[in-house]
Amino acid sequence: MDAAQQEATARARELQRNWYGEPLGALFRKLIEDLGLNQARLAAVLGLSAPMLSQLMSGQRAKIGNPAVVQRVQLLQELAAQVADGSVSAAEASERMEEIKKSQGGSVLSNTTHTTSGSGAPTVKRVVREIQSLLRSVAAAGDIIDAADSLAPAHPELAEFLRVYGAGRTSDAVAHYQSHQS
Repeated sequence: MDAAQQEATARARELQRNWYGEPLGALFRKLIEDLGLNQARLAAVLGLSAPMLSQLMSGQRAKIGNPAVVQRVQLLQELAAQVADGSVSAAEASERMEEIKKSQGGSVLSNTTHTTSGSGAPTVKRVVREIQSLLRSVAAAGDIIDAADSLAPAHPELAEFLRVYGAGRTSDAVAHYQSHQS
């Protein structure tokens, strides 16, 4: 790989970090490991071709163009966390992955069974990820930051919201969400 390719890959990974919270290679490797998948199976569940998944993982491509795929990534992240904490079995995870594979995206704020905790209430992390997904489906992180900078003088709280949810890490957005609940 020559210097120009290395620079382009580094830029793509930085964009991925801004848009998705981390480079997609790291994110997808975690999903593969946590859910016991291989790349071909992950690509199938997400609705991507295997070459596209590979390009996203390697940094040859920066952005997932289809918001429904972004939503499926977020659903798989939630599922992986549930498998890790023992609230979902491997068999249940396999069934849920089939449901995720069939999901068409739709409204990211819909309250379907897979968006809720055992109590039936949406989890904070799920709500935050849905807000992030919605913002990131309408604009790139850089554009959201530009919009936040424009709003900041007159509307600093709204600017902060755009920065945190539109371009920040999920953990920071969760903390922001929790700090603003009464």
